[in-house]
Amino acid sequence: MDATRRPFCVPPEMGLYAEKHRLFQLMQGMLEGLLMHKPDDPISFLMKQLLLDNYEVPKICILGPPASGKTAIAMWLGKLLETTYISQETLLASDWSSLAGEVQAHRDADQKIPDTLWAGLIEERLQFQDSIATGWIIDGLPETRELARIFQTKGILPKHVVVLYAPDTVLIERNLGKRVDVVTGEVYHTTFDWPTDEQVSLRLELPKGISELETSRRLVEYHQNYPGILLSFGKSVKFINADQPFADVFSQVLTHVQTPPRTLAPFSPRILLCGPPGSGKSLQAALLAQKYGLVNVSCGQMLKEAVADETKLGELIKSYFDSGWPVADNIVIKLLSSRLNRFDSYVRGWVVHGFPKDEDQAKLMKSANIVPNRVFFLDLTVDTILQRLCHRKLDPVTGERYHTLFKPAASKEANERLLVHPRDQEEAVKSKVEAYFRLSSDLENFFEDAIIINADQDPQTVFEYLESYIVNPLPNTSRGF
Repeated sequence: MDATRRPFCVPPEMGLYAEKHRLFQLMQGMLEGLLMHKPDDPISFLMKQLLLDNYEVPKICILGPPASGKTAIAMWLGKLLETTYISQETLLASDWSSLAGEVQAHRDADQKIPDTLWAGLIEERLQFQDSIATGWIIDGLPETRELARIFQTKGILPKHVVVLYAPDTVLIERNLGKRVDVVTGEVYHTTFDWPTDEQVSLRLELPKGISELETSRRLVEYHQNYPGILLSFGKSVKFINADQPFADVFSQVLTHVQTPPRTLAPFSPRILLCGPPGSGKSLQAALLAQKYGLVNVSCGQMLKEAVADETKLGELIKSYFDSGWPVADNIVIKLLSSRLNRFDSYVRGWVVHGFPKDEDQAKLMKSANIVPNRVFFLDLTVDTILQRLCHRKLDPVTGERYHTLFKPAASKEANERLLVHPRDQEEAVKSKVEAYFRLSSDLENFFEDAIIINADQDPQTVFEYLESYIVNPLPNTSRGF
């Protein structure tokens, strides 16, 4: 950036590189690791951390009271995400740690297992290559505030903590029907989830500790401990009602864990609004710009301003206007790139509408390093488009705009002098709409992460949908979701 020239221009490669390679999250993770582990050789420690490069892998804790379904949810997530499933049973079933024997000895003696033992056992398990490479899902741990605190001191920091909940009466009823497959460890239920395979049903066994009295005791213990656990994880916690069909619960859990957690990384929205004529792109862009201070770039208006400024580029654009031909794509890209590379666009973010209209124009944008991080397609039917546009009229005396269906003129005199703009004639609108839909499918395919929103709703409702996708991180679909 040249500090001697105005307007300041920021090379777009800077922000794109930092965002693509998660530089802020990388630096944050390195600093957290140094503060938690306090290594004697910080450089070697950081080099090892960088070689792991496992920021994107799942790190999930599934918590909840007895019979809330956390084990089934955790096991299904582990299979779907192809990640390491960790529970008390899997930790004790392995012979890779001497701590497992100590934990089992406490369990056999019916003694309370120290939290430090569980923490040490989990810490050892998370050092295995499968946990590092594919991530992990911990089922039912931590069970106490102290264990949650030890998790933090050891750097065991889940990105998502799902807490299932349901009324105690429902949980007790569920627990009484629980059965366990002694081979796979999967949990079934006599009423809600009986296996279809007869061989599986024959080997099901009644697990220990599911009587009504024992379940009530465990529920009381859970209610005593879980407030302290929640304090340890703060904003990472997501509560999900388990008193609904398993498929619905699993769907909600999956949706949550596939959404990256919010970070403190600086985020400048780069929004692209696409859609047919009459879909409300200009209105939504204005609303976004007003609320979030974004630079509102209407490509059509930008071209008109360039002509009005009487620059050399504006004179060239004027010749296209006079001839009635569309402005050449390379001219639009040059003008658009100049505007979006200014310092205010880089700092505040931007919202662009009116360009691109086809795949070739989208490729030109990409080659010019104009890369949006949110792309929305406002979807609308042809009938609705015609209804919105073909009924628009203008009062030539006052300049007021009216709509015969939604905003008719108040007086008969005003109504009689209303005019229809040639571009709002039905044939002209149909021609533009047909051209849009002919090219839109290729454009949607080009922007693979584009979000399609039904624009045939109240404008405020559409705005709320747009807003929710902007303020929240986009779902991570790179691991089989």
